[in-house]
Amino acid sequence: MVLPGGSEQTSSTALRQLAEHDALAVTLTGRTGPLAALDTGARAADGPGSLHGTVLMIAGYTGSKEDFAPLLGPLAQAGLRVVTLDQRGQFESPGPDDPAAYTVTELAADVLAVAAQLRDDASSPLHLVGHSFGGLVARAAVLADPGAFTSLTLLGSGPGRLTGPRADMLDHLAPLMDAGGVQLVHETLEQLAMTDPRTQLVPAPVRAFLARRFLANNPAGLRGMADAMLAEPDRVAELAATGLPVLVAHGSADDAWTPAAQADMARRLGARHEVVEGSVHSPAIEAPDRTRDLLLAFWTSVVSPDDARDADGTDPAGVPGESVEADR
Repeated sequence: MVLPGGSEQTSSTALRQLAEHDALAVTLTGRTGPLAALDTGARAADGPGSLHGTVLMIAGYTGSKEDFAPLLGPLAQAGLRVVTLDQRGQFESPGPDDPAAYTVTELAADVLAVAAQLRDDASSPLHLVGHSFGGLVARAAVLADPGAFTSLTLLGSGPGRLTGPRADMLDHLAPLMDAGGVQLVHETLEQLAMTDPRTQLVPAPVRAFLARRFLANNPAGLRGMADAMLAEPDRVAELAATGLPVLVAHGSADDAWTPAAQADMARRLGARHEVVEGSVHSPAIEAPDRTRDLLLAFWTSVVSPDDARDADGTDPAGVPGESVEADR
C-alpha cells in the first residue's frame, strides 16, 4: 500500500518486506497490550568496525515491522541486536478500539515501555529509528525521556504535520471508513496505487502481503494515527534542545515530507543529514545497502571510542586510537 509508512518498490525482483532473515517473532509489552516484533537477538561482533548495542525501529502509518526486513541480517552481522515493531493497532499488534488511544503521545509511551524492556544494561547503546509517522512517534519518545536513548534516526520523517498530496489522501480516509470500513479503504487505495508504474512492478507475493497487513489494521488505529499525523506540531526546537545525536535521512525523491523540508529540519537540529539516492519514501526497502551503510556510520560516530574500536585498537575508520566524530 503506497501510503506514509508503506513502500514504493523500485525493483521487480526483490521481495522487500519478505526479505529473508533469521529474526524471531516475539511479543513485547506495550502500555495497552502486546506488541508484535521481530528480534535478531544479541549477536557477537564478528569483524572490523563491529558495534554492540540494540537498535529499536518503529514503523510508519499502515506499515509494520517487516518494513525493515532487508536491514535485519546486515545490522545483526555488524554486532547489533535489532528489534522492529508493529505499533499498537498495526498488523499483528492488537490495539484499543478508540481513536484517542493513537495519539503521538500514547504511541510514544509504548516505545518507552519497549525501550525499558530492551535496555537491561544501562551502559549499552540503544539507538532509536522511526520511519515516516514512526519518526514523529520516536521523536515524542525522545522528548519524553531523552536519557533513554543513545541516538535518534528520523527516516523519511518531517518536522511536523504531514502536508501535500498524501495529507489530502488522508483527509478522505474517514468518509471511506464510514462507508465501508477498512475493506473499502483498501480497495480504493489499491485502485489508486495501481495507476502508478512503480506499484505495478511489485511482485505478487509482496502485494499479497501488503494487502493482508493493511486489512489487519485496527480501524480506530487508522483513524487515530491519521488524525495525529495531520495535527503534529513542529517540535524541532524541542528536539534540538535535548542534545541527543540525530540523523535525518530520506530518499532523494521523497513524496511525503519533501526533501527540502527534511534538509531544513536537519539544519535546524544541527543533525547529520543523508540523502538516499534512488529511494522515494522507504529507504530501508528501496535502497537497503545504502541505508545500512549510513546507519552504521552514524551509530559508529556517536558511540564512545571503547564501544567502536576493535579488539586490536583500530577504530572502524582504520585509524588506531582515534574515534569517529559525528557530522553535526
